[in-house]
Amino acid sequence: MDLPPVPTPDDAAKRAAVARYAALDVPAGGLGRLAELGVWLAAAQGESPPKPLQRPRVVVVAGDHGIAEAGVSAHASGDSVRQAAALREQVGAAAVVAHVAGATVRVVDVALDTEPEAGTAERYRVRRSSGRIDRVDALTAAEATNAVEIGRAIADEEVDAGADLLVPGSIGVGATTPASVLVAAITGTEPVAVIGRGSGIDDNGWMRKAAAVRDALRRTREVGRDPLALLRVAGGADLAALTGFCLQAALRRTPVLLDGVVVAAAALLADRLAPGARTWWRQAQTSPEPVPTLVATHLGLTPILDLGVRLGDGSGAATVIPLLQVAARLMTDLAAVPEPEPVVLSKSEPDAESE
Repeated sequence: MDLPPVPTPDDAAKRAAVARYAALDVPAGGLGRLAELGVWLAAAQGESPPKPLQRPRVVVVAGDHGIAEAGVSAHASGDSVRQAAALREQVGAAAVVAHVAGATVRVVDVALDTEPEAGTAERYRVRRSSGRIDRVDALTAAEATNAVEIGRAIADEEVDAGADLLVPGSIGVGATTPASVLVAAITGTEPVAVIGRGSGIDDNGWMRKAAAVRDALRRTREVGRDPLALLRVAGGADLAALTGFCLQAALRRTPVLLDGVVVAAAALLADRLAPGARTWWRQAQTSPEPVPTLVATHLGLTPILDLGVRLGDGSGAATVIPLLQVAARLMTDLAAVPEPEPVVLSKSEPDAESE
């Protein structure tokens, strides 16, 4: 894939933000990670002090997976259609959190296991569900490339509409299984070390998931660590679209909050396709799942919060939006250290030179 170099966040704005925080009337280091977030936001915006966020946007990519047939999820096949509908009706978790955080939510169906609703944007549909990756490829080569380009187009649409912070999310029964395979393939991690409880599976479900990851990982040996080939063999339309979304946000100089297993896997692949994209991202929170922790370590990202949220729909990341707003406002509204009053010698007191 022919991509331009990823731009770097503005270093001059970063230095100016560091200097501005140093001039605030608080003890050195007193603002902790809030100062770090403010500096990151200033570098991303290219100005100091940074502006408060005007249009934070949660974009949830929905797609089902054939591997759900293997019993790797606590959810029934088709539940993702209901979850996507709940988000559109503003009663899903990510929609509720986003509303409180001052963000809006968009849901994009790229591969749900249903016919697209009348009036929906079918140009975003890659296929109906992705292939069962322990037996067949998830996508064709054309579908994988198309899905990445769809993700890039969605990011472009959001940035062109004024989004100044993007929060990618995911909905799809079985999606954490291909995500685990992709991360294991890229990082060389054993299957048992990338598998969590995901949707709340029991021990039997965990063993079925481990077997599915093991079998799918064997199938990736033919493609090595090639991101596009991995998405074709063991990924899915949603993972490919999120990969394109994350890398395009970086190319468009737009900050991103990462959270969840599927988004983490997509980000890892995006940074492989577009080296340096990670500088535009922050890990929102610590997850009880192993994949986000592995990816954060691999990309050198430190989670901002420790909430233990393991929903992948962007709800965990959306909780960080108010902290970014606070970080920006501190830099603009907090008093600076007052200038010292000049020392004026009394006329009755001789100066040192006259003695």
